[in-house]
Amino acid sequence: MMLSGACPGTVLAQIGTGVPSGFYALQGGIIGGIVYTGFLGPWTARRNAAAKAEAKARGQEEKEVTKTVYANLGVSKSSVLVAFEAICASVVVSTALWTSVGPEAKIAPWVGGLCIAGAQLLSLLLRKNLVGTSTSFEEVGDWFWGIFKGKTLPQRYNNLLFVSGAVLGAKLLTVAYPALGQVTEVAVPPVAAGLGGFLMIIGSRIAGGCTSGHGISGISLLSTSSFLTIGAAFGAGALLGLSRG
Repeated sequence: MMLSGACPGTVLAQIGTGVPSGFYALQGGIIGGIVYTGFLGPWTARRNAAAKAEAKARGQEEKEVTKTVYANLGVSKSSVLVAFEAICASVVVSTALWTSVGPEAKIAPWVGGLCIAGAQLLSLLLRKNLVGTSTSFEEVGDWFWGIFKGKTLPQRYNNLLFVSGAVLGAKLLTVAYPALGQVTEVAVPPVAAGLGGFLMIIGSRIAGGCTSGHGISGISLLSTSSFLTIGAAFGAGALLGLSRG
């Protein structure tokens, strides 16, 4: 994300608003999806299956994975939810009071956050699925290998339709409200954008989600893996950004 200036979700808005680096990041992401579905995904599946078979042969029982923060802490879901919402609210209020918004923000950031929450609600009502975008790149990879190998084409395309709608929605918004299309672009070299797009899709598929799937949907469910993934992603991004000056 630090290289490309985008994540699997924001690259869709960049395409819709015509940000040049977004097209290079998208191309890198598509290549990443093809590489993952053709090589890394199957290799990971074989490795996990072999590890499970070896553990079973040794008579070791498979440990049940505790998936949520409240289960790991041994407390109630409501108490963790209230504490997390309080932290989020304090961050929003503090940021609104003591920081300024740059010229690139067309609406108040907290309003944008509520719009994202609204998109999550619509996704649940219409698609019966939580928001997540990196899976669409995996679907592209499945279609590529299905055509390349002459096999039966995959039947899943739900996420492809979702991300296509996101691009179209961004484009229509810029037509209806031209001010939203006046993006303050950060210059990203094509090679960096393409490489960043490739790496962010490889990483997000290995992690089982991206800043949408983990950052919005997973954290909303208080998923432990989502907190760890997003913490690692932004922590590593900050270190890389500081190292590059």
